[in-house]
Amino acid sequence: MIEHYSFGSLTFKGQNYTKDLIILCTQEEEKIFSSWWRKEGHKLHVEDLADIWDKGIKFLIVGMGANGLMQVTQEVKEKAKELGIILEAYPTAQATQRFNELYSQGVSLAGAFHLTC
Repeated sequence: MIEHYSFGSLTFKGQNYTKDLIILCTQEEEKIFSSWWRKEGHKLHVEDLADIWDKGIKFLIVGMGANGLMQVTQEVKEKAKELGIILEAYPTAQATQRFNELYSQGVSLAGAFHLTC
C-alpha cells in the first residue's frame, strides 16, 4: 500500500522513494523498480515499461507527475490494449489513490510513478 505521496517522494510499505519508480504487484511477485528512468523524461514509451509487459498484469496505473506533465505515448496505449491491460493515467497524487484501490482488491497491477513535475 502506498502510504504517502508528495512532490518528489513516495512511501510504499514503509520504504520511502525519492526517484521515479515502478511498483509491480502480481500473485507471483511484488517488486519495486526504483530509480526508474525513461527514454525521454516527460514521455512514456513502450520500452520504458519493458520490465512489466510480460508479467500478466490486469491494470497499469501511470502517475504522470504532480502536475501531470509526463505524456503517455500512443504506442504505450496500443501495447496495453494489445495485451489486454487496462491503462489509466492520472496526476501522481490521484494515481496513487487509484493504485491503492486496486492493490487492496488484490488485482495484478503495476504502477509507474513520475514523482516530480
